[in-house]
Amino acid sequence: LKDIQYIDSYYYNKLEIARFDSNLGRYVGYTEFGVKQANYWNKDTSLIAMRKAQREAYCLNNVGND
Repeated sequence: LKDIQYIDSYYYNKLEIARFDSNLGRYVGYTEFGVKQANYWNKDTSLIAMRKAQREAYCLNNVGND
């Protein structure tokens, strides 16, 4: 169960601008705008805690369903 990864990606015009990666525990930006957004989101500790909890609530509960 340790290798399960939750990713929440954000796209604009078919280009990934930012994503939350549960293995890193933070947002990562891939464009200039995405880097700015990722830095802003990473400062919000409640948002980061919510995304980390999403891995447990969404991924780990659905492991055996496939």
